[in-house]
Amino acid sequence: MRSISKLSLLFLLLTSAGYSASTSAQTDDPLFASIRKAGEVKVALASLPPFMEVSPTGEAKGSVVEWQNQVLKGMGLPPLKGVLTEWTAMIPGLLSHQYDYAGAGLNITEASCKTVVFSRPTFAGQIGLFVLPGNPKHLTSIAELAHRPDIKVSVIRSSGQYEYLQKKELKSEQITFVPDAQAGVATVTGGRVDAFIVGQFTVTKPKEKGVEVIVDRNSPVYASGVAFRKESVKFRDAFDKQYSILFENGFMRELVKKYMPDNGEEVLDLQSKFTKASDVVPSCE
Repeated sequence: MRSISKLSLLFLLLTSAGYSASTSAQTDDPLFASIRKAGEVKVALASLPPFMEVSPTGEAKGSVVEWQNQVLKGMGLPPLKGVLTEWTAMIPGLLSHQYDYAGAGLNITEASCKTVVFSRPTFAGQIGLFVLPGNPKHLTSIAELAHRPDIKVSVIRSSGQYEYLQKKELKSEQITFVPDAQAGVATVTGGRVDAFIVGQFTVTKPKEKGVEVIVDRNSPVYASGVAFRKESVKFRDAFDKQYSILFENGFMRELVKKYMPDNGEEVLDLQSKFTKASDVVPSCE
């Protein structure tokens, strides 16, 4: 009986230790307590169908919403409540506690990593130049644009692609800023610019939208991720743990087949090469 009691006690101690380790992030990270008190997870999302969209009533849908709800479920949290936000306003809104995290997928850059922490990359790709069908200006790369001052482009100001344009010394008069991908495509089809500069996979079914993509094969691979406040590192780590499970159990592969039937496998294979933000930008936490 005494030996059985000792074994039982040992088992109890081991299982209690395991439970304590698995829940330590939830008890130590204030974001868990804040979410449980509020009874909801407020998440900044952008308008980028079919990846994400938010209705006027706050209903969120799209591939980003589906996988993040799976992650939150694994963390023991309720489904997300989308907060429609412009890209450039996401980090300021996050830092002012307007939502719990920015889930739209922000570019992982050295500058951004000074103010927020990122999840493992949720999207990756090289730079795409979205142009009119047939590529009438014969564009092939960003590097050539600095030597062609007649070429006009549009870009999202907060993107890594804009940083790249600056490095390649494009003149300010060549650049038009847009709030999102839909507006960027519209500047091309409307004749205001010659190319919209963004990640190569950002615009789905480009032909249906009146453009085609030219991939700059000399550009670096850019990645985006979910952004959290720096004090939410343990929440980020718990989020990443559940997100990684979705890669291991095949959920993400089925999801990209549903939403990106043409190039989803290529997207996922490239994305899977990065398991943390520092794989993209070494200075990131």
